[in-house]
Amino acid sequence: MRRNLDYVTDELVYAHAGFGSHAVDYVAGWDLQREVHGRRVQDVLPDCCLLLEHQPVYTAGKRTAAGDRPFGDPGAPVIDVDRGGKITWHGPGQLTAYPIVKLRQPVDVVAYVRALEQAMIGVCAEFGLRAVRVEGRSGTWIPASQGKPDRKVGVIGARVARGVTMHGLALNCDCDLSWYDRIVPCGIRDAGTTSLTAETGIRVPVPDVTPLLERHLAAALGYRTWRRMHTVEPLLAAVPESATA
Repeated sequence: MRRNLDYVTDELVYAHAGFGSHAVDYVAGWDLQREVHGRRVQDVLPDCCLLLEHQPVYTAGKRTAAGDRPFGDPGAPVIDVDRGGKITWHGPGQLTAYPIVKLRQPVDVVAYVRALEQAMIGVCAEFGLRAVRVEGRSGTWIPASQGKPDRKVGVIGARVARGVTMHGLALNCDCDLSWYDRIVPCGIRDAGTTSLTAETGIRVPVPDVTPLLERHLAAALGYRTWRRMHTVEPLLAAVPESATA
C-alpha cells in the first residue's frame, strides 16, 4: 500500500552517476553521497536520488556477523559502511539507488523502507513478476515456488542522519549471482538470491530497468513530479562553494 510520507519538496531529481564501463567505485560513490547529503541538510540542494552501477564490492552494514563475511579472497573489496543491515554485494548488472531526501519530523524510518520496497515491487510487476515483502525481512522477494525457496531480488540498507536519508536500495537486474555464493547475503541462510533475468528467462539489463525505477520510486515516495539529470555535474555545479559540507 502506498504511504504518504509528506516530503518537504514535491519534486525528486534523479542524477545518473555512472553505468556500464563508467560503473562507480564504491568509496567514490560513498563520498559523493556524503557530499550531496551535507548540501541537502543545508537546504541548498533539492531532494535527489543518485542512480548508478558499482564496480564489484561487498558492503557490510552495522549488524554484519563474522560468519556472514567471505572467507579468503572474495574477488572484490569488503567495505564496512554506516548503514543498517548486514553484508551484501554490489556490482555490474545491479541498479543501485541512493535517495538523499529530507523527511519531515517525526521521522518514520519504517514507512520509508516500506516505500523503497514498494518501488521495487512495482518494477518487478512491469516484467510480470509477483514480488512481495517477507515478514521480518527487509527487501523485495520472489516467493517460494516449484521447489525453490524465497528469493531476494532487491536489497535495502538505509540510514537517516540529520533528517536526511542516505544509502538506499539495489535491484538485481542482470548480474552474476555467483558473487552471492561467497557470503551469507543479508545474514539470511535459508533463502536464495535472484535477478530479473533469472526469474523471467530473458535478459533484463540495467538500462531497461532504470526509467521504470525512476517512475515507481518517485510514486512510492509520494512526489508529484520527477526529473532526470544524465550526470551529477549539473547537480553539484548549482551549489556555491560556501555551502559545501
